[in-house]
Amino acid sequence: MNLKIEIIIDKILFDLIPKTEKNVKKGNKIFGGIILNKKNYSTIVIGVNNEIKNPLFHGEISTINNFFKMKKYINPKDCIFISSHEPCSLCLSGITWSGFTNFIYLYPYEDTKSEFNIPHDLKILDQVFKVKNGKYNKSNHYWKSYSIIREISKLSKNKQNLLNEKISIINQKYKDLSILYQKNKKNNKIPLN
Repeated sequence: MNLKIEIIIDKILFDLIPKTEKNVKKGNKIFGGIILNKKNYSTIVIGVNNEIKNPLFHGEISTINNFFKMKKYINPKDCIFISSHEPCSLCLSGITWSGFTNFIYLYPYEDTKSEFNIPHDLKILDQVFKVKNGKYNKSNHYWKSYSIIREISKLSKNKQNLLNEKISIINQKYKDLSILYQKNKKNNKIPLN
């Protein structure tokens, strides 16, 4: 798939992060997703973590729910699924069962654990599925996954520099949101906070 990484990064920065910020202020985690039209990269839906309402409403699951609530049916195969963080086992399954053939993520599991102090993805993959270090099959019969950072590294140096400046802005925004979440998480009733 020929990804337009510049557009994806702008969608995260200008569309996903503002919605994420609102839900983090309510006590939710920092995760979210966007579904784009594969042909023109227009936004179809956005979803953010809403675990204070239901512990299964992870960012990707909320995004999938929003997608299937739409009145007009769009085939998931005609979409690009963007996730702020590499999807956990629940969300990997949700993406699979929903029929999406791809997903693109910004932060890998290692960052979710070390930078954002949310280690559950790696722990669950290890303890439940015996998948060490998050090494699931990233290209399989159902879908192919892409790392935004890896895709940036394939571009020209000029484009890399431009996009890495935006990634730095995104990183700071997510760090600030993570600090807010960590500060307030003791006040919510999310089972795995």
